[in-house]
Amino acid sequence: MGRKRYTPEQIIRLLRQSEVLSSEGRSVPEICREMGVTVNTYYLWMKEYGGMQVNLAFLKILFS
Repeated sequence: MGRKRYTPEQIIRLLRQSEVLSSEGRSVPEICREMGVTVNTYYLWMKEYGGMQVNLAFLKILFS
């Protein structure tokens, strides 16, 4: 099975959804299972995109 690539906009949307689920009391492994990613991927995304908005992610792509 091939790798699934996510755009920064999709990643930020998933991270926002994960914040909502976390506030409802769900654990990180449950959230990751629901999003379809591994826990390691989740934490990598949080490190890179956590707290970022979509327009900032677009600028990050342009200047990288």
